[in-house]
Amino acid sequence: MKFLVVDGETCNTPKINGQLDYQSGQVYDLGGRVIDEMGNIYDEFDIVINDVFFGMDSQMKDAYYADKIPQYLEDMRMGKRKIVGIWDAYRIVRDMCKKWDVRVVVAHNARFDITTLNSTLRYLTKSFKRYFFPYGMRVVDSMKVAKMVLKNNQNYHQFCKENGYMTNTKTPRPRYTAEVLWRYFSGDNSFNEAHTGLADVEIESQIFVKCLEALRHKAS
Repeated sequence: MKFLVVDGETCNTPKINGQLDYQSGQVYDLGGRVIDEMGNIYDEFDIVINDVFFGMDSQMKDAYYADKIPQYLEDMRMGKRKIVGIWDAYRIVRDMCKKWDVRVVVAHNARFDITTLNSTLRYLTKSFKRYFFPYGMRVVDSMKVAKMVLKNNQNYHQFCKENGYMTNTKTPRPRYTAEVLWRYFSGDNSFNEAHTGLADVEIESQIFVKCLEALRHKAS
């Protein structure tokens, strides 16, 4: 089985009653990688959506990672990132899924990525297209998978306690962000997540593979 692991960066995702309004987020950076359950890489993409990055100046200025805009511009100048319109972004993903017979899309905190991608497509096509991924695609949230794998793992709980990676709630619990998970799995406690599409996919796909490996080991 092959999986498409994706990660998107958005601009102008407002909050309503303290919660992010995913329906209003617009994706300007999308990374994706096709892998199998062993982590073998078959294909990938690293795209900037022109309609948002250059077409929504005011929203981009308010983007959470707006400080990275110069980096994107330099990467574009050097030809490191592909700049496409929303229709081409949609076709790239559709064609890659068809080429590799991908039936499962994976994202860390999948609700955010899937909802904002759908929102971006609907907004920019005036609802001509409403769903970014092919019909029938199964969605897996790698954050939920990690929670399932590590919820009773005392080593992970101790790691989070010792390093202050606990939730700020009445009953503190380990955090399961991609950055914290990768610090644990890699042993590199100084690692900082890039918060750009494909760079984040690189670690999130490895986290997912490690979780699948743990589940196979548990089942054997």
